[in-house]
Amino acid sequence: YKEAYAVDTKNRTLEDAIKKADVFLGLSAPGVLSKEMVKSMNKAPLIMALSNPVPEIDPAIAREAQPQAVICTGRSDYPNQVNNVLCFPYIFRGALDVGATAINEEMKLACVEALAALARKEATAEVASVYEDEDLTFGENYLIPKPFDPRLIVELSIAVAKAAMDTGVAARPIKDFDAYKEKLKQFYIQSQLVIRPIYEKAQAEPKRVAFAEGEEDRVLRAVQIILDDKIAKPVLVGRKRVIQARIKKMGLRIDLDKDVTIVDPENDPRYADYWQTYHTIMERKGVTPAVARTVLRTDSTAIAALLMHKDDADALICGTVGEYQRHLEHIKSIIGLKPGVETPAALVGMLTDKGTLFISDTHVNPVPSVCQIMEMTLLASEQIRRFGIEPKVALLSHSNFGTREELEAQKMRTALAEIKKRDPELMIDGEMHADTALSASIREEIMPNCKLDGNANLLIMPDVQSANITYNALKVMTDAVTIGPLLLGVARPAHILTQAVTTRGIVNVAALACVEAQIYAAENKQKKML
Repeated sequence: YKEAYAVDTKNRTLEDAIKKADVFLGLSAPGVLSKEMVKSMNKAPLIMALSNPVPEIDPAIAREAQPQAVICTGRSDYPNQVNNVLCFPYIFRGALDVGATAINEEMKLACVEALAALARKEATAEVASVYEDEDLTFGENYLIPKPFDPRLIVELSIAVAKAAMDTGVAARPIKDFDAYKEKLKQFYIQSQLVIRPIYEKAQAEPKRVAFAEGEEDRVLRAVQIILDDKIAKPVLVGRKRVIQARIKKMGLRIDLDKDVTIVDPENDPRYADYWQTYHTIMERKGVTPAVARTVLRTDSTAIAALLMHKDDADALICGTVGEYQRHLEHIKSIIGLKPGVETPAALVGMLTDKGTLFISDTHVNPVPSVCQIMEMTLLASEQIRRFGIEPKVALLSHSNFGTREELEAQKMRTALAEIKKRDPELMIDGEMHADTALSASIREEIMPNCKLDGNANLLIMPDVQSANITYNALKVMTDAVTIGPLLLGVARPAHILTQAVTTRGIVNVAALACVEAQIYAAENKQKKML
């Protein structure tokens, strides 16, 4: 079978044959390729030393001999690991999903071509976090995707499935590749099932989402995903020169002149109008013109909030840098709250192996009043319904259906009565312990007439301390995927994330903010018609 590669030559040793060669492919034995042999090759050769566990030549020695060489090995601790784990799981995934009767050469080639195309794309945040010390920009040290790249299952499986269909070996051709792609994403994006309805709504009418920390790496990676998935129209607050440099460093494909809108604090023609508007809003709160000018040069959240105030953006995302309360003050002062809302609140969604759980209020109100608990419950229930989930609400306390009479327990009891008046159809009960809320069998034992059906999916906490502690403990102990925090009660869509948020978390909240902006626009249009 090697006859096709045989040539008529007088060379009888590797040392003779490798002179002036452009490529070395070794699947042989350790140390058979010497430094002198590499020096005798043509400039910038491709060296695939794939013997395992010891390659035909150590990459460092090969690099000394030919500094511009592209070197691959079978080792995971060297760049450009050539490993069949990059191909065979996804060849079989695509083949099985279309019921292929054979795995032919066209399917193998499709897999290889998809692999090559993926290597040229920017690395995902997940991959970058695993290989923090490596430059994952396509080039001599990043010629092939990493085995941990979650996109392999999507890109390669689809390519193989399409090749199987094109060559007539698919017994079950795929009719909707968009749906197939989303199904494959569910294997590595744990939030996909919950967030998918939000994505679809956002894609139907993308809105302008302002990112206050537009220079941050996670934000820029998120913006790349948002552009690829057509979720929103990003507006980046940040210095253009810095954003451009970071896009180049990360190998992103964002075109600042076409794909996004830049609001550069150092150079924006709206600066005078914006600082004067900010001063008008804040002059009775001790803000002088000089302070206003400084804020509009230095505080990106204030700038992003003013973008919404001036209708230059439809939604706002901030919080990846800085303290939560500082961001919140700007949003409350510039954007304001919904009519009739006394205080905002924060809602966190957690995707655990036992289901989806929402917790409020995790970040805003230290000790909420009865009225504030009522407001946050109704606002949180409204938000949960946007995910296509029917809220099942439990008002939590150290008291279990009247077992204690302290003021904290009475507060939750009174809030229940008030909430039922406002929304009689809402499935809610309390006050109760956390285990009672999350276990239907426990409730059946102690309170058989409880109004909840199944386990609660929205926990309303008596204070921010208990909510925040519970959220952070569950996040670590259950390895949960977090959605949010989501800010409730603000006049226009605005969300404050945390410094621990992931790239995917930013994308998820941006999609939700886009849908909220659609709702706000529709309601505003209806008001004008009336």
